[in-house]
Amino acid sequence: MTSRVVLSHQTRYQYDRPVFLGRQTVRLCPVPQVRSAVRNYALDVSPEGADVVWRQDTYGNRVAEIRVPERVTQFDVSVSMDVDLRARQGSMLAAEAPVCTAYRDVDAAGAQVSRFVEAWRPAGTEGTSEAVAELNRAVAERLTYQRRLEPGVWAPEETLERESGSCRDSAWLLVTVLRHLGFSARFVSGYLIQPDKAGGLECDLHAWAEAWIPGEGWIGFDTTSGLVVAQHHIPLAVAGRPEEAAPVSGLLDRCRTTFDVTMRATSFASAGNVPELAIIGKPGVMRSHEAL
Repeated sequence: MTSRVVLSHQTRYQYDRPVFLGRQTVRLCPVPQVRSAVRNYALDVSPEGADVVWRQDTYGNRVAEIRVPERVTQFDVSVSMDVDLRARQGSMLAAEAPVCTAYRDVDAAGAQVSRFVEAWRPAGTEGTSEAVAELNRAVAERLTYQRRLEPGVWAPEETLERESGSCRDSAWLLVTVLRHLGFSARFVSGYLIQPDKAGGLECDLHAWAEAWIPGEGWIGFDTTSGLVVAQHHIPLAVAGRPEEAAPVSGLLDRCRTTFDVTMRATSFASAGNVPELAIIGKPGVMRSHEAL
């Protein structure tokens, strides 16, 4: 797969009547450990009168807070970035430690989760990346992948009962099991870039789990494939719970909402000059020096 990729992601929300939007939080900027791989970045928000403020959240994610002063019938969020998939971080051992207590918080385990945890209790004793990799493969084999477009994440107990789930459901299950086994673990949302059947590239929003392995740092595990996370995973937000890593979240007036999402990944060699990354100063746009 090509190493340098231009990624475009547009989300459009349409409302059945004019509404006031509460503060919207957008978590679509790569996390600190991959920013060195991002050659250029742009976040474009519509309507043009929107106020965009960047901040760092509790988990160290770079998030955009959006405020729209007027009633609107449409809200658009567009991301473009040029990313080198080879230029990824080395060990995060020195840069990050699992100091956040949320990474060890556990919910009460139901019968299904308790049985699963007990079956893998030796993995917690070993505390190695190899043991967690085996657990990750077991989760992938146990569950049937299910693409779910509705919002929310199933509780781990429900995911095990159904023996299926989306990437976010299985990732949250693995995070929960890991914490019960004594690991620090966190939920990750991001992009996954893969070759398509036509010889090009496809890009999707994805979710996976990360575990803190003593002596190795944070290691990502993809519960959909059962594999260790690689450079074609681009993390956008890490969090203690899935809802805290949602790509876009916020309040709005009661209404009917429809949304449309388009994502495209193109090899840099065939993307031309990528003019959407070169325009500076459009209202509602934050460029790479402000976002990264």
